[in-house]
Amino acid sequence: MKQDPPFQVEIKDVAAGLWIWRLEHPAWKPGQGWEPLVASTCVESRGETLLLDPLAPPADATEVWERLEAHPPTAVVILKPDHVRHVDLFVRGYGARAFGPRLFFRNDIPDTELEWIEPGSQLPGGIVALYDGRGRNETPLWLPEQRTLVFADALTAPRGELRVWASPCHEERALPALRVLLELPFEHVIVSHGEPVHTRAAFERALKLPTWSG
Repeated sequence: MKQDPPFQVEIKDVAAGLWIWRLEHPAWKPGQGWEPLVASTCVESRGETLLLDPLAPPADATEVWERLEAHPPTAVVILKPDHVRHVDLFVRGYGARAFGPRLFFRNDIPDTELEWIEPGSQLPGGIVALYDGRGRNETPLWLPEQRTLVFADALTAPRGELRVWASPCHEERALPALRVLLELPFEHVIVSHGEPVHTRAAFERALKLPTWSG
């Protein structure tokens, strides 16, 4: 049987000092409710370079590694307990500080000791952790210099359409929390799963659509 060629790493510049790379998640399996390609984010802000939920590309993804070597990461941030990915590799390779949630899944615990973050936490580069109301221990991030919101799983974009991922008490907790984010002057929205980059208008529309349950 003829197999499809492996997906090559995709790079996209979002704004000045903000770019993403996208590749297949090695643990993806059919029926998980999310697509195999996931995004990792790199942002430069106030003299710091932060990697957000980074998944290490293969060694032959030279453009990604060259970009990282040109501006070595000073911090790595995990937005959600099940997005540990390759934090240890980047911390060891670049000597970066690491930030993330207080608790992790017992089968996916980083070796690195992370500095805890919670909604309201101020990160290097002026990045701010936000509250999403979903009860998943996720802290989306506000990137003020790039006027961008970055989410782990609070929002997703299956088949390219931005949607809020379903959670308990969606109407009571998640929607009010996400509507509060409209007070921020953001122009871009980055999500990990599905089409990665969206507009403010797409975010506003997502709050009115049915939730995504996978």
